[in-house]
Amino acid sequence: MELFEIARQVGELLERKGFLLATAESCTGGWIGEALTAVPGSSAWFERGFITYSNLAKREMLGVNPDILKECGAVSLETAREMALGVLRHSRAQVSLAVTGIAGPGGGSGDKPVGTVCFAWALKSGKLETSRRHFEGEREAVRRQAVMTALTGVLDILE
Repeated sequence: MELFEIARQVGELLERKGFLLATAESCTGGWIGEALTAVPGSSAWFERGFITYSNLAKREMLGVNPDILKECGAVSLETAREMALGVLRHSRAQVSLAVTGIAGPGGGSGDKPVGTVCFAWALKSGKLETSRRHFEGEREAVRRQAVMTALTGVLDILE
């Protein structure tokens, strides 16, 4: 499915439920926000986006626990979870998504190779889901797949 179509479906579902979405992006660098705001009328359901590329930004903007960053790393389910919950604390949104990963070409390791991306989706009601995925391809391909997965996850957590 095309990126614009998924973003449109996300917006339609959020609007139908009367929810606002806010995002926290690391490896995607704002691409999710760009995809969402490409949809006409997105101001009705997209509340804000945090681009927290550095660990310092994750801590300062979202309140990610420095111990989690130290013990688990920036690319971990634990950090993605903290990011998604931080988005809910620092916005008016009822729905959040967070993505953190290693897009490459460098930066990977044995347990976290290039293409490793961690996601979290959270609802104000308390529901929270996380996922760790590995994507193949060059940097842009990894990032594109991460954006698609993040948006698809919004549809999944709301349905």
